[in-house]
Amino acid sequence: MIPLLLYSGAQGSRPSRTPLAESLFAGVTYRREVEEQPWPQVVHIVTIDLETGVEVLASPGTAADDDFETTAQTTSKFLTQNNLDLAVNANFFFPFEEKTPWNFYPRRGDRTNVLGTAIANGEVYSAPEADWPALCFSADNRAQIVAGGTCPDGTRQAIAGNQQLVAAGTPVPFDFADRPYARVMAAVSEGGDRLWLVVVDGKQPRYSEGATLGHLTQIALDLGADAAINLDGGGSTTLAVSAPDGRPRLLNAPVHTKLPMRQRPVANHLGFRAVSPQ
Repeated sequence: MIPLLLYSGAQGSRPSRTPLAESLFAGVTYRREVEEQPWPQVVHIVTIDLETGVEVLASPGTAADDDFETTAQTTSKFLTQNNLDLAVNANFFFPFEEKTPWNFYPRRGDRTNVLGTAIANGEVYSAPEADWPALCFSADNRAQIVAGGTCPDGTRQAIAGNQQLVAAGTPVPFDFADRPYARVMAAVSEGGDRLWLVVVDGKQPRYSEGATLGHLTQIALDLGADAAINLDGGGSTTLAVSAPDGRPRLLNAPVHTKLPMRQRPVANHLGFRAVSPQ
């Protein structure tokens, strides 16, 4: 057997299955929750107070002579490359395939196409798609989820998901199969001054088998969210934070090509930078 750490993108051992609460940096707190029923789950909840001046950055588009919009990179690379303190994967994307640990697409540097709205520093590089809700950040650092995917004028950063889970504090029904899966959710408060990122590890028997969309919805309601959307999950699910030594630290246990702690290169991300010293 080839040691896991020899694979590109593998990073350390999985986080402990024990509850944890800590302050990551000014305005941002983190907690890890562990459940055993109805199946093993490790849930990561980041609370971001946008009124503290936390800077928000979505992955920018990368121009090239093709029909694609971005260049794939891991969440940790996005974090370090942009001098950020926290980052999570964002939109669904294509093309994608995952056949073996050596045969997959995209690899780092491959071209990708973002699904749904994507805006970075006021520049729209991926257009809205009908029924794909967007998370939009205004110039005054307010967050808003819009059902139709079209962000208001003046939006500085935006990403999109494939399903709205909560709207006006009420669950949004959906009519497709709901099964446990590795998940990423973004939720906002009614006034848009608070953002929650919820990551649930999955695809790892006896460690964490994921969450249903119904479970995600209940988490959002328990947090007091006014609106919430489902972002890209599965093997893309990655939550990274900057450690004191400047290196990225994975808060969750991503699983790419069935290898725990191996990060998938994805099309785009959402990141945050502390304004006050950590």
